[in-house]
Amino acid sequence: MDKASQTKLEKVTKGATSITLAVFISRILGLVREQVLAYFFGAGKAMDAFVVGYRIPNLLRDLFAEGALAGAFTKVFTATSEREGIKPALFKGAQILSNWLLILLIIVMLGVIFSPEIVALIARAFLEDQEKYYLTVNLTRLMMPFLLFISLSAIFAGLLNSLGVFFWPAFSSGLFNLVSIVIGVVGYYLLVFQGYEPIFAMALGVTIGGLLQALMQYPLLRRRGFRMVFKPDFTLPEFKEVFLLLLPVVFGFSAVQINIFLNTFFATSCGEGAVSWYSYAFRVMYVPLGLFGVGLGQALLPELTRTLTQKNYPQAKELFTRSLVVSLSVSLPSALGLYLLAGPTIELLFERGNFTSLDTYRTAEILKILSIALPFYGISKVAIPLFYAMNSTAIPALGSFISVCANLGIILLTIEKWNILGVAAGITGSIVLQALFLVCMSSHRLSGLTWQKFVRPLFTLFFAGIVLLVVVKSLMLWLESPWALLIVIPSGAFLYILVCRILGPPETYMFYKKLLPFL
Repeated sequence: MDKASQTKLEKVTKGATSITLAVFISRILGLVREQVLAYFFGAGKAMDAFVVGYRIPNLLRDLFAEGALAGAFTKVFTATSEREGIKPALFKGAQILSNWLLILLIIVMLGVIFSPEIVALIARAFLEDQEKYYLTVNLTRLMMPFLLFISLSAIFAGLLNSLGVFFWPAFSSGLFNLVSIVIGVVGYYLLVFQGYEPIFAMALGVTIGGLLQALMQYPLLRRRGFRMVFKPDFTLPEFKEVFLLLLPVVFGFSAVQINIFLNTFFATSCGEGAVSWYSYAFRVMYVPLGLFGVGLGQALLPELTRTLTQKNYPQAKELFTRSLVVSLSVSLPSALGLYLLAGPTIELLFERGNFTSLDTYRTAEILKILSIALPFYGISKVAIPLFYAMNSTAIPALGSFISVCANLGIILLTIEKWNILGVAAGITGSIVLQALFLVCMSSHRLSGLTWQKFVRPLFTLFFAGIVLLVVVKSLMLWLESPWALLIVIPSGAFLYILVCRILGPPETYMFYKKLLPFL
C-alpha cells in the first residue's frame, strides 16, 4: 500500500474509532433502556404496542436521518467546501437544512393525523385487540415528532463529520438513550401513581431525547461558523443536487421500508410477545453494529468524496478495498461471538422482573439468526458511501429492491414452520444478498478490486475466528454461569486480536490499534 493510501486509511480508521467509542457508549445506554423496558413491561401487550409505535417514525427515520438524506447532504457539503471554501458551504448548508426542516414538519403533521390508518396498515393483527390498537395509535402520535428531531440531529452530525468532528456527533445518541431512561423510569412511577398506562413515559422519553440529541450538536457547529437561520430557498443549486441524489435512493430506501413493513406485519401475526422478542434481539445486535458499520461508513464517505473529487481513482480503489478488510476484522468476531453466546447474553441482560426464561429462549433463538447478517451489514455500510461519492445512488437502490424480494420470499417459505424465526431469517437473507450485490457492483465501478490482497487478511481472520471459537466454547463449558461472559468475552477478544497482530496484515488489527493504542 502506498503512503498516501495508508494515510487515508488510517485517517478513516481513526475517524471510525472515534465514532465507535461514542456509539459504543450509546449502544450500552441503549441496552440499559431495553433492560428497563424488559424489567417493567416484559414481552406483553404494552411492549408490543410501544415497539410498533416507535417503529413507525423509524420507518421514515431510516430515509431522512441515518440513510439517504444524511448521506446526500454530507456528500454535497463536502464537495462544495472543496470547491468554494468552508464559509460558503456552511451558508448554503443552512439554506438546504431550512428546506428539509419545512418538508419534515409537514411529514410529521401528516403522520400524527393519519396514525390510526398507519397502525392499521403496518400491524393489522392489532385490530383484533382494540385496546392494543388504540394504545399503539396514541404512542405513535406521541413519538412522531421524534422523526423531525432525529433528522435534524443526523444532518448536524453529517456537517460535523465533514468538518472532521466524529466523537461528539456520535456521542449525542448516548444522550438520547440517557434521557429516555431517566424520563421513562421517573415517568413510570408517576403514571402508575396517577393510574395511567406507564408505557407513555417511555414514549415521551423518546421524543424529548431526540430533541436534546439535536440541540447538543448545534453549539459545536456554531463554534465552526455555522448559523442556523430559517431561510428556505428551493431554487438553490446545491439543494437540487441533494434532491437529485436523493431521488433514486428514495426508491431504494422505500425498499428498505417495505422490508421493515413486512417484518413488522408478519411479526405482529406471530402471537403476543413476538414483536418484543424480535425487538430485544435486534437491540443486542445493534451494539456490534456501532462497532464497525456505522462508524466506518460515516468516516469513509467524506474521504472517498475528496479522493474522487480529485479524480484519484486508484487511491479510491485502494482505500475502499482496505476498508472492507477493516470492517470484516471487527464484524466477523462479533457475529461469531453473538451466535455462540446468544442464550447467556440475553439471560444476563434481560431475565429479571417481567422478562421470563421463555422470553430469554425465544429472544436468543432470534438473535442467533440475526447475528449471521453482521459481516454482510458491515460490507454494505462500507460499499454504500462509495456509490454516494460517485453519484451512483441508483445502485444501492437496486440492491435494496433485491433485498425486498429475498426477504419476502424467505418469510413466506419459512414463517408457517418457523414462526417469528422465519421473519428473522428473511431479514438476514436479504442483508446477505444485498451485500453480495453491492460488492459485485463496487468491483465493476472501480474496474476491479485488489482481490489478491484479500487472501492473507481472510486467512488471518479465519484462523483468529477458529481460536475465538475454541476459547469461547471451552470457557463456557467450564464456567457455565451467564456471568462468565465477563471473563469469556474479554479473553476471546484478546486472543483474537493477538492472532491478527501476529499474522497481519495491518488492516486486520488497525481498528483495534486505533481503539487500544498499546497494541
